[in-house]
Amino acid sequence: MTITLADLINPRCCAVVTQELQGAVVGPDSPLAELAIAAAPILEPVAVLCETARARGVPVIHGLAARRMDRLGANANARLFTMMNRSGVDMEPGTPGAEPVDAIRPQPQDLRIARLHGLSPFHGTELDWVLRNEGVTTIIGVGVSLNVAMANFAFDAVNSGYQFVLPTDAVAGFPADYAQMMLTHTLGAIATLTTAADIIDAWN
Repeated sequence: MTITLADLINPRCCAVVTQELQGAVVGPDSPLAELAIAAAPILEPVAVLCETARARGVPVIHGLAARRMDRLGANANARLFTMMNRSGVDMEPGTPGAEPVDAIRPQPQDLRIARLHGLSPFHGTELDWVLRNEGVTTIIGVGVSLNVAMANFAFDAVNSGYQFVLPTDAVAGFPADYAQMMLTHTLGAIATLTTAADIIDAWN
C-alpha cells in the first residue's frame, strides 16, 4: 500500500520540531554568519508552517542548543563546538541566544527542549519520550543546518523508528550547492522531501 504525504502528516500522529532556529545560530549576532544568511529565507515558511500546525492541533517543539557561561557540560570534542565556545556568543538557557528567534513567531504553548551536549535534539534530551507520549510517529523537521545538525536529527529520528518529513523550503545549510547535495544524495534516501506549502495544503 502506498503511503501518501497526507497519511504521514495526519495531525493525530505528527509533530513539527524546529532545530536550532535560535538567536545564537541564526540571529544577527550569530558567529555562523554564512549560516544565518542562508537561513533568513526559511524563517517565514517555518513561521507559517508552525502557525498552521497549531491550528490543526499538531504539537510544535523547539529543539535548542544551550551553553552555560562557564561551559560546564558543553562539548569541546569537535571544531564546531570549539569555535562556538570561543566565539563568546551567549547561549545561556533563557537568553535570546538560546531561545527561538522572533521571526518564527514562537508561542507560549510550544514546547522548548534544550540540550547542553551534542548535535541532535534527540541526544540526551526528553524529545523521544515526549513524542511517544503524544502518539507521534512522524516528525516534520525544520531548521539548520543541513551540513551537520539536521542530518544528525534525521538519522536519529529514523533510527528511533519515526518517519521523517523534511520540507526543503524550511531547512538551510551552506554553501547552497552543498545543501542541495545533502538533500538529493543523503536526506532524500531516508526522509520524505516535500515543501511547507504542500504540508499545509495536505492539512487543509
